[in-house]
Amino acid sequence: MNSFNHYAYGAIGNWMYSVIGGLSEKSPGYREMFVAPQPGGNLTKADVTFESLYGRIESRWKKENGKFALEVTVPPNTEATIVLPHASGTLVSANGADLFSQKSLFGSPVKGDRDVSWRVGSGSYRFEYDWK
Repeated sequence: MNSFNHYAYGAIGNWMYSVIGGLSEKSPGYREMFVAPQPGGNLTKADVTFESLYGRIESRWKKENGKFALEVTVPPNTEATIVLPHASGTLVSANGADLFSQKSLFGSPVKGDRDVSWRVGSGSYRFEYDWK
């Protein structure tokens, strides 16, 4: 092989960022983004960072002892829709308080059949809940 600069390597990297880490752009330049990790298989943790035009985006999750924890950093002047996998029907802690009792400029968390999503502004967030 003559080159490591091949499309297949980029496709794998993109899959790791968007599926395992959960980062994907909702609008150009990551002004708006999705953070929706999809844990599966034998993976128990992942840590992804991405340098966008607005600053560093981070997504770090861990499954351990029946609990799921997700830490997210959203850079200044951006917004994110955070999707918490398998969180519907559980008590979700956001930065140490009940997620559903918190007020946000962007609205309340939305419960789906399996997941919970919440739109947030810039900042750092930590979510924890029982993994089902």
